[in-house]
Formats: sequence, structure tokens, C-alpha cells
Amino acid sequence: MDPVNTALWYVESHFASELTLDEIARQAGVSTFYLTRAFATVTGRPLMRYVRARRLTEAARALSDGARDILSVALDSGYGSHEAFTRAFRDQFGATPESIRTCGQLDNIQLVEPVAMDQTLLDDLEPPRFVTHPSFLVAGIGERYGCDDSAAIPSQWQRFVPSLGTIPGQVGRAAYGVNYNGDDDGSFDYLCGVEVASFARLDPKWTRLRISEQRYAVFTHLRHVSTIRRTHNTIWTKWLPESGHEVADAPHFERYGEDFDGQAGVGGIEIWLPIGR
Repeated sequence: MDPVNTALWYVESHFASELTLDEIARQAGVSTFYLTRAFATVTGRPLMRYVRARRLTEAARALSDGARDILSVALDSGYGSHEAFTRAFRDQFGATPESIRTCGQLDNIQLVEPVAMDQTLLDDLEPPRFVTHPSFLVAGIGERYGCDDSAAIPSQWQRFVPSLGTIPGQVGRAAYGVNYNGDDDGSFDYLCGVEVASFARLDPKWTRLRISEQRYAVFTHLRHVSTIRRTHNTIWTKWLPESGHEVADAPHFERYGEDFDGQAGVGGIEIWLPIGR
């Protein structure tokens, strides 16, 4: 397990909660001494400074979107008071939270975006199984990404996970990460969601997607979730060209089963690639 990529995933998936260097190092399976030096060497940023900058960046986005209560944003960012949050915010961006909320835009401050994880290819991808899945409905939180900002997907999951089990009509306990509506520029929609029996009772805040019946090549991701982009890249750039199959113009998705441990980032992950008949 790559400790730096594991640490990146853990930070992006948990920065809204209390994070300590000891906890991140424990999840990465190395000492704090090792992780602080390895993280800074690989990313060019001190680990805990990165954690703080990511929290403040997401806080700045919430403020620019018109958050009504600055104290709530401060508490969500791990600060115990308005004053401590304002001081840290000004140190990071050279502006106050009030000024960002008032102007409603982020053009004049330098945000800290997620560091992209390792995307090299695997040399031991397990062969897929082939499944025809009937039509089903997915509801959850949707965002649109370009190729250069998809590293923010773990933070999207962080926002969605507290809603698991509370969405009306949820079917089963699996969660889905669905990639769809891709365009020629490489942009795509990504939905963190669950299967639902119907859209009828859903709150308007939830994104809805109907996935039609489709045949899939289903791959099991055996490693830590932080390396899932390596598996995706291997499927698309190595397995697919060599397989003789053609990808279908349909959503493709990750399925996180009941045995997936969102705290540790392991277990129960499948990648479902739609293929032509």
C-alpha cells in the first residue's frame, strides 16, 4: 500500500472531521516521522498544512455560495470559534471570510485543490466477469468534473456518506459512484448515490439517474480505494484495447458493497464497465 496516496485519500475523504497526524499515519500504515517526510517530498506540501488548506478552501467555496452562518462554516472546518477561523482564513488567503461571502466569488484568492493520486498502470489486473444488469434507479449527490479536477471526488463522497440509509426508497446497502454524460473535452458528471425503488418521494436536492439495462464487464478492485484510478486506467488503456470488446455509450460505475470499509478504504469494490453486445 502506497502511504502517500493512502494519506491523500484519507485526508480528502475525512477532512470535515477531526484529523490528527497520528490518525492519518495509522491509516497509511507508517510512522508519523516517515509520513511527514514522504508526503512533503512527493507533493511539495507539509501534510498538516495541506489538511488545513483543503479545509479552508472548501470553507471559502461555502462562503462564496452565500453561507448564512460563518460560525457554522468555521465549526465544519474544525475551528472552535469565529475568531480562530477568521485568523486562519486571513493567513491562508489574505482575505476575511466576511469579504468572500459579500463578494460571492473566489477569483482573487488562491485555492488549494486536491493533489491527484497515482495513475500508473497495474501489471496484475484480474480478469472480469460478464453480467447483464437490469435497469435501475440511482439517487444521491451529483457534480460535474473536468479531467483536471476529478481529484475532488473523495470530498464529494465525504459529503454524501452521512446520508446513507436516510434516502427514501433506498434499495440494499451498496453505494454507487456513477460516471456519465461525458463530453469530447473530457468533462463528465459523477454521482455518489444509492439504488432507490422510485424517485417519487425524493427531496429535490438529490440528483436522479436512471441506468438502462446493460451488459457489463465487472472488475474487482482488490487494493485500497486510493489506487482505484490505477485500476480504471489499466482497464481503459490496457484491458479494453486488448480484449476485443467495445465500450458502450452508457454510464459506468463503481459499486461499494456492504463489506466496504469507508474508514479504512478497503473491501467490496467493483468497477462495472458497459460493453457492446
